[in-house]
Amino acid sequence: MNELIRIATPDLATFLSAKLPELSADWWPKYVVERLSFQQQRMVQERGHKTLQHLDFAALLRVLDQNWYELSNALNLPREGRTWVKELQTVRNKWAHLAAEAMPPGDVYRDADTLGRLLIMIGAPKTSLDAVEASKAAAVGAMANANGGPVKAPAKYAKGSHGPPAARDADTLPKPVSLFRVGDLVALRSTPATILPVIEVIPGGGECRYRVFQNNAKATYYERQLQAPAAAADERRALTAHELQAHLTGLQILSPSTANLFSLRSGRVHFVPYQYRPVLKLIRSDRPRLLIADEVGVGKTIEAGLIIKELRARMDLSSVLIICPKALVAERKWFLEMKRFDEHFTALDGRLLRHCLKETNLEGEWPEQYSKVILPFSLFDSDLVLGRTGERRLKDQGLLKLDPPPKFDLVIVDEAHHIRSSETFLHQGVRYFCDNAGAVLFLSATPMQLGREDLYTLLNVLRPDLVIDHASFAQMAEPNPYINTAIQHCRTAREGWQQEARSSLDQAAATEWGRLFLRESSAFQDIYDRLQGDSVPDADRVGLTRAIEELYTFSPLINRTRRRDIGEFTTRKPETLTVEFTPAQKKLHDGLLDVVARILAFCHGPQNVKFMMTTIRRQAASCLYGLAPLLQGILAGKIDGLEMMEASDGEEEADLSFVDSVRTDIEALLEQARVLDPYDPKVEAFVRVLTDKSKLPNNKALVFSTFRHTLTYLAHHSQRTGLRIGFGARQN
Repeated sequence: MNELIRIATPDLATFLSAKLPELSADWWPKYVVERLSFQQQRMVQERGHKTLQHLDFAALLRVLDQNWYELSNALNLPREGRTWVKELQTVRNKWAHLAAEAMPPGDVYRDADTLGRLLIMIGAPKTSLDAVEASKAAAVGAMANANGGPVKAPAKYAKGSHGPPAARDADTLPKPVSLFRVGDLVALRSTPATILPVIEVIPGGGECRYRVFQNNAKATYYERQLQAPAAAADERRALTAHELQAHLTGLQILSPSTANLFSLRSGRVHFVPYQYRPVLKLIRSDRPRLLIADEVGVGKTIEAGLIIKELRARMDLSSVLIICPKALVAERKWFLEMKRFDEHFTALDGRLLRHCLKETNLEGEWPEQYSKVILPFSLFDSDLVLGRTGERRLKDQGLLKLDPPPKFDLVIVDEAHHIRSSETFLHQGVRYFCDNAGAVLFLSATPMQLGREDLYTLLNVLRPDLVIDHASFAQMAEPNPYINTAIQHCRTAREGWQQEARSSLDQAAATEWGRLFLRESSAFQDIYDRLQGDSVPDADRVGLTRAIEELYTFSPLINRTRRRDIGEFTTRKPETLTVEFTPAQKKLHDGLLDVVARILAFCHGPQNVKFMMTTIRRQAASCLYGLAPLLQGILAGKIDGLEMMEASDGEEEADLSFVDSVRTDIEALLEQARVLDPYDPKVEAFVRVLTDKSKLPNNKALVFSTFRHTLTYLAHHSQRTGLRIGFGARQN
């Protein structure tokens, strides 16, 4: 085999010398030197090599392997050829470090056959292929021997010959001189239950000896001391259908399949297929950590509930921590949503949290009665994270100082983008809980809108073992713009989109991450092959688009579901109805804003008026009729404030001339509000929308407004339509 490698080396060098220059003018440094190992690069530099003919077989195989993507695309090489190259790298190392023991003929045949396949692929000359076939024939002859003895590696060929000598006759093959061979299992005749592997055969003398591995050491026995191990008794028995079903069920419970979901229909929720995507992605990942970055309204909370039920079916999920904004705790959003999955949580306040920390510090574990808790962001302060300072510092241990740390089976962080600043106590506390959790789930509708630095922070907390630092994050993110471009080409399907998508994937594969990982994957190669077809039907194009999305380097860490991807589910179709003010309404609106602006400018200076006018502008634009009954109270309050300010300015006599002039304008405004025409075109348009909606099969409507006076006004006019309405306002 070593001689065959010697013959194949110039053939491989010739092939690479012909093909690599076609890839680039600077092919030698770019596609040869940079692709070699460190030791090989140093040897090339020290010896001043400038051609491929100077490289050995190992270096040539590495050059072919590292440039497989470029060469296979240019030459349409078979995909299995990459496997042959990988195998030959192992074959070369094996024969380069050959022991004194003869090589089994089966190995000789297999290695020669792999080399022959590579030589055929690169178009090697016939003399080289004949040499391989002759070596394979010799190995076959050896294997055909009745005793199956090993054969030695082919002898060196005569000078000037490119082929091995003709296959030896059967009489010239080595005869077996031993009962057992290296690798066989033998048993001691004295204790047949002791089974030992043969690691060396020592021929010679009157009886063959064997070196075996026994009790972590080598031991030597004569052949008469050993025997073949007894055949194992057949303990199989026939099973009934019920026993087989029970056995298969037990195996499935012990080793849950990633193709099946135990959480299917486990909660009191509607079956919506896309909401199971995060569950599938989590159970198929190498670590149960995921960022759910679905758009608003898709159902991230329900997806989290499904994940809880799935993990509970697959493991002992006894403790769950939910960390979320304080408003969601006050509204009991998580508490109510989790009840749909029969999961009952306790919301922690400051007192209960300190109790849990003390118990953890004293007992070494989180209190069992608070194993499923909801924790608001607002509690993450210096006292919680670092502990209280002063005389009580020993009693109030900080979270970061707990030893052992609190360990939850699952940590869920809602609105996870709030931890993007690594300097905050919230970030430090959440990272600490995540570092010690079995599984972690981040929920955020806005991570794709965050800056690059913020996304890095989230992923670094989620998977610090993968997103190690900024350099690794940048390397992973480099192919993504090109992948996104390829996805857009697939979505638009303009003329030539397949070629454009392939070009974008070429750019992704040319990045450092793409060269090392992306283009090596079978998924990438399959996508590239599918794009080379003449035409791709629309149904296949949709699947192809999805497959390219999975190439996104952060895809294993992020689940992103957009409304446009899920058909009619939760799709919001905004429509704006523009209604102009009547002249009387516009006069009242502009006069009100002018008076308020003058009062604010007098009190606070002109520089802050624009900001302070924000609320009154929104109130007036929202509903002028709803605001009109409140004008007297609003403007009277402004006047009272002015008079008090003038009266308290100092010892000088108060100047109330401005107050008097504004009072006159206010009285004029109030009079305009009293005589304002009751016909409101804006509310009439609103009533028409409700009436039209009531005639549809899905006839329910939900009306939101920031201001209570607007809701009161709309509720009054909605009642005259005869529609059933309910009115509620959130208390501040």
